[in-house]
Amino acid sequence: MTAAASAALAAPPGTPRKKTAAAGPKAPRVPAARKKLPSSRLEEIQKIIVASLEDDKAERVAVIDLEGRATFADRMVIATGLADRQITAMATHLEDKLEEAGLKRIQIEGSGGSDWVLIDAGDIIIHLFKPEAREMYGLERMWGTELDDQPETAADDPREGESGTAG
Repeated sequence: MTAAASAALAAPPGTPRKKTAAAGPKAPRVPAARKKLPSSRLEEIQKIIVASLEDDKAERVAVIDLEGRATFADRMVIATGLADRQITAMATHLEDKLEEAGLKRIQIEGSGGSDWVLIDAGDIIIHLFKPEAREMYGLERMWGTELDDQPETAADDPREGESGTAG
């Protein structure tokens, strides 16, 4: 038997689709672990972000610590701008200042004149809202620490006040 004939017998028969089916399913892709910034660098980047927003007259700047509560980031910064142009300018200035600070992968969504601009700076996520959108989405209520610290009261329990007896 020749080498070509033995190679033909060893190869799975058929089209690429049949060969893929014969190979079986691929192992599920596990996302790589996120590389975290050292806490001193994280604080430095946060200060740059807050200072830039304050320079651009952002209103109600809030920083929420997400460490241990979310896998996508360690901090969230939320700020309000009054007009599309102001929000777009804030996003552009933030991008420039973060690049100057050495961050390479900055992604901006919604900067084309919308009520909400999202800036993904890796370990810090920045949300820039118009006032109405900020109230509607309520990220502070969703991620704020005050929700974690409040004890459940009788008024929060819908079963409270019900009695098992008729009368």
